[in-house]
Amino acid sequence: MQPSLVVAGARTAGGHTVDIVIAGETIAAVLPAGQGPDDCDRIDASDRIVAPSFVEGHIHLDKTLLGLPFIPHLPGDTVALRIEAEKTLRRTLALPIEERGGRLIEQITAFGTGSLRSHVDIDTEVGLAGLHALLRLKERYWDLVDIQIVAFPQSGVITDPGTAELLDVAIREGADLVGGLDPAGIDQDVTGHLDAIFAIAERHGVGLDIHLHDPGPLGAFELRQIAARTIALGLQGKVAVSHAFALGQIDDFEFGRTAEALAAARVAIMTNGPGPVAMPPVRRLNAAGVTVFAGSDNIRDAWSPYGDGDLLRRAQLVGYRQDFLADASLAHAFAMVTEIPAAVLGIEHYGIAPGKRADLVLLAADTLPEAVAGAPLDRTVIKRGRLVARKGMLMPRD
Repeated sequence: MQPSLVVAGARTAGGHTVDIVIAGETIAAVLPAGQGPDDCDRIDASDRIVAPSFVEGHIHLDKTLLGLPFIPHLPGDTVALRIEAEKTLRRTLALPIEERGGRLIEQITAFGTGSLRSHVDIDTEVGLAGLHALLRLKERYWDLVDIQIVAFPQSGVITDPGTAELLDVAIREGADLVGGLDPAGIDQDVTGHLDAIFAIAERHGVGLDIHLHDPGPLGAFELRQIAARTIALGLQGKVAVSHAFALGQIDDFEFGRTAEALAAARVAIMTNGPGPVAMPPVRRLNAAGVTVFAGSDNIRDAWSPYGDGDLLRRAQLVGYRQDFLADASLAHAFAMVTEIPAAVLGIEHYGIAPGKRADLVLLAADTLPEAVAGAPLDRTVIKRGRLVARKGMLMPRD
């Protein structure tokens, strides 16, 4: 295939200045600067560092309130109370998921996100309506972002009878993974909850992504139970646990045996960083062999009035909370929103090399550590070999 675009004079993370030659949706060559062809479209990337597009490891497209007038935060002292408050609000929203979720997709792709994993609520009240809305969004925005969908039992599995059956149908109808939520805190039945969701995953041959807010030794026990089931079913590398606050709330003995179990099962941990509760200690988990990646989680919804979906800023916030100060640590924060979640999500052909897909972001910085520290908004975004955004503005779509 003939070259269709050249990204000229970009700096790589390794400090080289290159021309990236794109043919169709694929990187055809990475050449020393000045050696790219002149007979096709060109983007001047001088004074820009190039990276693969951001990968959003955890978002809720169905929950965002973008497009509506600002709605004051709904308080709740427990996860269960906040779930009920959100349900009450959900019944009053006039703007459909496709409109609100579409606005969020457009916002985050302009920041440089090229792939994402979104949870979608499945319960006996909403049924599969949210899933169907996200499947339509996935089709509508195929040229801007690749979407994975987690069928998420926000109201529990045991406490909301019929939800397990809905999760099973959701996987058959297009959801990519099975979700879970606080087996003890919400369902008050660790064994029953985990048995149910792992059975669905085994039946369909899919992975799991489980929200876990349960604290301290209880949460650590649940993490070890998740790890044991992961190994028993041969799902190593296909299971992630989001939040896992317990990892920042336990003593060294509990931490050591829990991290060992997670590493052996290759269960990844997602953290969104900011918040009033303890955060999983990234360095200690990495040293124990546990993969930790980042995501935005809630964005302008009933759970939080904050957030905009800018993963570069999320990397900055994670680094701030974890006291990442050295260049190597800042670069790792950047990896937590790029290559690490790309591996967790199983994204193929990710990176900057011949044969990789041409999903790129150009940042106004000299190095990746500088990009994390400053989170510059001056960005150029390329998806599937096509220029899709500049300086926060989406380009017209065909």
